[in-house]
Order: sequence, then C-alpha cells, then structure tokens
Amino acid sequence: MYEAFYGLKEKPFSILPDPDFLFWGKTHSMAFAMLKYGIQNQAGFTVITGEIGSGKTTLIRHLLKHIDDNLTVGLLSNISENTSNLLSWIMMSLDQEIEGLSEIEQFKRFQDFLIDRYANGCRTLLIFDEAQNLGRRNLEDLRMLSNINADKHQLLQIILTGQPQLRDLLQHPELTQFAQRISSDFHIRPLVMDETIDYIGHRLKVAGGNEDLFNEQAKRMIFEASNGVPRSINVLSDTALVYGFAIEAPTITGAIVKNVIEDKNTYGVFPVECANKWPAPLKEVDVEEQ
Repeated sequence: MYEAFYGLKEKPFSILPDPDFLFWGKTHSMAFAMLKYGIQNQAGFTVITGEIGSGKTTLIRHLLKHIDDNLTVGLLSNISENTSNLLSWIMMSLDQEIEGLSEIEQFKRFQDFLIDRYANGCRTLLIFDEAQNLGRRNLEDLRMLSNINADKHQLLQIILTGQPQLRDLLQHPELTQFAQRISSDFHIRPLVMDETIDYIGHRLKVAGGNEDLFNEQAKRMIFEASNGVPRSINVLSDTALVYGFAIEAPTITGAIVKNVIEDKNTYGVFPVECANKWPAPLKEVDVEEQ
C-alpha cells in the first residue's frame, strides 16, 4: 500500500516473525547467546521467556537458520496441557511414523531413534514454543524423556520458550526435579528508548528505506506507547505509515503518531494507556483534511 511511496522493498513492520529483520537489542543478544550456549554445551533444558510480542519466536527462527548439521530438530508450538500422549506429537515433529504403535512401542522407537542419531554423530533437539501451555504433567513427561542418554552424553536436548507464566509454572514445587535440569535460561525484557529508536531505523533500513523516515519525536512517542515491546512497536509504526501515506507526508512525525494513538483510543479495541504522557503539545494532523 505505502511501500512504493516511501521507497520500501517490503513492509518493514510486519508482526510475523522474520529473522531477516531481527534486531539485536541487549537482552535479545543475551538470550540468543544462552540458546547457543545451551546447545553447544549439551544442556538438557534451556528456557527462554518474555512478554507477548517480545521476539522469542523470531529468535528461534534465527536459530533454526543457523543450526548445526549434526542436530536433528523437532519444532512444536502451542501444545496444551490437555494434549494426550505428548510423545506422539514429538515423534511427528521428527517425521517418525507412529501409526498403529502403542505408547510403549512409540517410546521404544523414540529411544532407538535417539540412539541411532547419536551413533551417526548427531544429537536431537526439541523446541517447544509457547511452552507455558504445556502444564505440569507434560513437563514431567519431558523430564522423563530427557533421561534417555548415553553415559555422560546428552542424546536429547530441549528448548522451552514461553511467556512469563512459564517461569511461574517451573517454580511449582512439583517441578523441582525439572527445574534442576535447566542448565541455561534467560528472560527477554522490552527494549529501552534508545533501542526502540534504533529498532525502528533498523527495520526501515532492512526493508530498503530511509532509516530516518520517522523523526526523533515520532520514535520516542512510539516507545512510550508500546512500552518497548517489539510487536506493539510494529503495529504502531505500520499504522503510522498508513496515516502518513494517506496525507502524502514525506516524514512520519510525532503529530502523525499522536493521531494514530488517539484514533486507537477512540475507535480501537485495545486503547493505548500512555497517550497523555507526552510533555509537549503536538500539532494536530487531520487525515481527512489533508
């Protein structure tokens, strides 16, 4: 819609996880370092948590693009605590045939699969996205599966990513043994203001545009309105580009962002709490009059 007008190759603020747009904020860099550390040091469990929209899935997508050839990976998303026979889902994620097999036979085939991978110089990695939904029973099942090993070598490694509720879940007394298996963990925090300013410029540049398309005031207001959460930054920035295109504005200004946020508060489903935080008055921009 607005890409050609602003000289962009693609939309810079899609909310879909795209590792090509990954921005290395401080906590994202640390989280990725912990992911790599866990894999390289054969950690049984690695846990990465963060708020909704903080960039956890994008980090995983980036990891998958740079995974070692000696790792066989199974990716599972949104497995709920009501999911029965977790092992069958794991086997399907590893492209293993399970039709007609009993649970005991599935376990035997899974064990044989891990041993065969290890014998061929490979390890197996399972990644659970949105792992806060797993529930205590499924987490305990994962702990039992992690007991399959060869002497001091870890045949199975597991990465859990999830919302802050995952931390609360793992602190439950019934999961003490599970928590003791976690060798690497990190919580992703929102971007600070300077990082948000750089983030917006970074995504514009990756999309082929001018990283200064948003002026300083617009970027700071987006930070205040988004609280530094990448997905919220994307939603506000994308909408600001639509508003700017509608009035043929060469630069996205604070006045345009203010209009976006006020319209969200008036007409949107999810109001923006900090719309009245800005210290200086801003010139109104009426899209319909431009």
